[in-house]
Amino acid sequence: MSPALPGPIVQALSAHTTLSLAYVDDGTPQACAVFYAPSPSGTLLFLSSPSTVHGAALAAQQPAARVAFTVQRDQQEWTTISGVQGRGFVRRVSEQGEAAAREVYLRAFPYVAEDPRLVKAVDSAAWWELVPGWLRVIDNSRGFGHKEEWTAPAG
Repeated sequence: MSPALPGPIVQALSAHTTLSLAYVDDGTPQACAVFYAPSPSGTLLFLSSPSTVHGAALAAQQPAARVAFTVQRDQQEWTTISGVQGRGFVRRVSEQGEAAAREVYLRAFPYVAEDPRLVKAVDSAAWWELVPGWLRVIDNSRGFGHKEEWTAPAG
């Protein structure tokens, strides 16, 4: 992940595998869950079939679909809640970047390459990257309501 991100945010994003993605489809708010892998550049890589509702909505909003998201573990208690809230945009991974995205993703989810059904799904899916613009890590184990925020540098 990008060294520009604060350590607690990098740790929280690296500790999880699923994010809840909020986006807009034809003026209507929608949400879905996707498996993601943090890239060395600080983006979050995920796959989506172009035939899914979110895949079609993201494709229709290219070159960059504005999104919000959360990352957290299920079944937490109030005193130990931890996770990340974020906003940013989603863009299609370029053809030139697909091999690198696949490598990062399969390193995070090695079992995918071992299951022919999943390999077929990956081969037919579109590669996306979520580029964070604002992140907030929440970690109640460091004190109730403890938050740290990061905003991408302008430019």
